Amino acid sequence: MALFGKKKETVKESATESPKVEVSKSLSTDRDLTSVIARPRVTEKAVDKSEQNVYTFVVKRSANKYEVRDAIKALYNVTPVKVNIVNKKPAHRLVGSRNRTKQVSGMKKAYVYLKKGDTINLV
Repeated sequence: MALFGKKKETVKESATESPKVEVSKSLSTDRDLTSVIARPRVTEKAVDKSEQNVYTFVVKRSANKYEVRDAIKALYNVTPVKVNIVNKKPAHRLVGSRNRTKQVSGMKKAYVYLKKGDTINLV
């Protein structure tokens, strides 16, 4: 009689099979693409450019071209040909008759170029 005997248990693999848990395919590096684009920028220049398939958006400060491209694909179902980003820094402007200064907030704009035939309905 052994003190530490080895018992061999015969367990069927199929009987002890645990139910499979479905795991989402999203990665930990996925980001929320809806928060990348703040709003479309509707100005005279932006409306004129939209006739040439160039659309202007105000984007987050931390956004880069690739995030903007992916957000446009996800939100508007079109693939951009090119994306340009312009960073407008905050500035002080003189206001009023006494030359008081006012802080003008900055922004980051993205110019999204589409191929002919693709459109984005902003209104």
